Amino acid sequence: MTKRPNFLFFITDQQRADWLGCYGHPVLKTPNIDAIADQGIRFENFYTASPVCMPNRASLLTGRYPSLHGLRYNGCILPENAVTFVDLLGDAGYHTAAIGKSHLQPFTGLPPVGRSKDDKLVEAWRGKRTKPYEEEPEAYEGDERYDITTPYYGYQHVDMVTSHGDRCGGHYRQWFRENAPDWQALHDPKNQLPHNYSCPQAYRTPIPEDLYPTAYIRDSAIAYLKSRQDQDAPFFTFVSFPDPHHPFNPPGKYWDMYSPDDFEVSLPYDANQNPTPPLKWLYDNWKGAGEQLTPQTAMMLDDQQIKEAMALSAGMMAFVDDAIGDVMQGLRDAGLYEDTVVCFNSDHGDYMGDYNMILKGALQYRSITQVPFIWSDPDTRRADATDAICSTVDIAATILDRAGIAPFNGNQGQSFLSATQGGDGPREEALIEYNDGGRRLGFAEPARVRSVVTKDWRYTVYRDQDWGELYDLKSDPKETNNLWDDPAHAKTRAYFAERLNHHLIAQMDESPLSDRIA
Repeated sequence: MTKRPNFLFFITDQQRADWLGCYGHPVLKTPNIDAIADQGIRFENFYTASPVCMPNRASLLTGRYPSLHGLRYNGCILPENAVTFVDLLGDAGYHTAAIGKSHLQPFTGLPPVGRSKDDKLVEAWRGKRTKPYEEEPEAYEGDERYDITTPYYGYQHVDMVTSHGDRCGGHYRQWFRENAPDWQALHDPKNQLPHNYSCPQAYRTPIPEDLYPTAYIRDSAIAYLKSRQDQDAPFFTFVSFPDPHHPFNPPGKYWDMYSPDDFEVSLPYDANQNPTPPLKWLYDNWKGAGEQLTPQTAMMLDDQQIKEAMALSAGMMAFVDDAIGDVMQGLRDAGLYEDTVVCFNSDHGDYMGDYNMILKGALQYRSITQVPFIWSDPDTRRADATDAICSTVDIAATILDRAGIAPFNGNQGQSFLSATQGGDGPREEALIEYNDGGRRLGFAEPARVRSVVTKDWRYTVYRDQDWGELYDLKSDPKETNNLWDDPAHAKTRAYFAERLNHHLIAQMDESPLSDRIA
């Protein structure tokens, strides 16, 4: 094996596994990501640790589940003393960089509803942060570039991008103000370009392509790779795009690149044979003209609105694909491609039309829990695919394994490096956690959900509910028939209840080890 390879890790936000050409999407064209897959291993059973932005990103960095690393739902923080695999790479001599969306800390600057930033002694742990987080807006309001305290979760170089769509913050916002003299007008909602879409959060931005966040991330990544040319130290570069996460506002030509007529809603609400209570609640709320709870909450739309969301998401993804092609060319121009492992991943998926839903939420359909993962290694450049079950928590262990570095005590993931070389994967089932920060979808309390997924089954339980979900993925891959109450599958349900118990027993922190007998 090549010693001490570089790593270039691309990640998108809220992209389901089947929204790539190389994963069989019938409409969306992603030639540059497909080119990575043509020289790599495509994972067909790759699952999130949690289908939510912040918890899963923290699981990627730490190799630990949310119930242990502490970033349980959006708005929490990954503790600043958390050890990440990027820390270990840096300690071993790697130069590490994060370019784009990090989202390991809150980036709104707003306290939760009913809470104050000044509340004291309301938590089980002391040490509440009293200064703004590194990702909050006020740090980037000045004209001079804000210097993030590094290493930032192990990253020695950070080009920060926060939030979504065309209103991103962080270093991008400072760059945008510097490069767009009319930046205030470009950010004024009254100046959006005309369009005839009715999909919620569809917004035709006046910001040109070259000033959109995707372009900033592309150019920053290319500049960083150029700076690593002729350097002795290997690098790990995390290139993170906020798109295709809503709002739906691809810039310039990407708005018109796809038409709603190109798409269809292939899994409408009526395809579900026995809707669960939250799915039924969402449907009743939609038909009763109930208001959307928050812009981030799962919602139901009519078919035309969904097709509009699909077309705009495809446009956003097309821009990301073009940007990745440019970054890959930059990698080659710097003479670094032959020594670099290239990965592509997403933090979670999107319902994107399943049962007339979009976005994400407590309903753990594979459209939000299953994500793309591609591994292109200079030692094994070839087009291949594996059906090995793998999880976001396994990424840290795998990258460290490839770099020849042992993981830290308390890492919960398992290396899937053997699966990239034609061997078996490290596990037969994946555990998925979901924790909600508020009451939604008719739940009396914030949802707490746990799932066990294998190649053949998905088993899901909800806190304090006498119903759950059990799907035979072999005969019902779209998860339309819930077998939870089917007597013929009572033994299968009991088996997975026991398997989940074993997973939950394992959710005890093994770190730190004791340093005394007693």
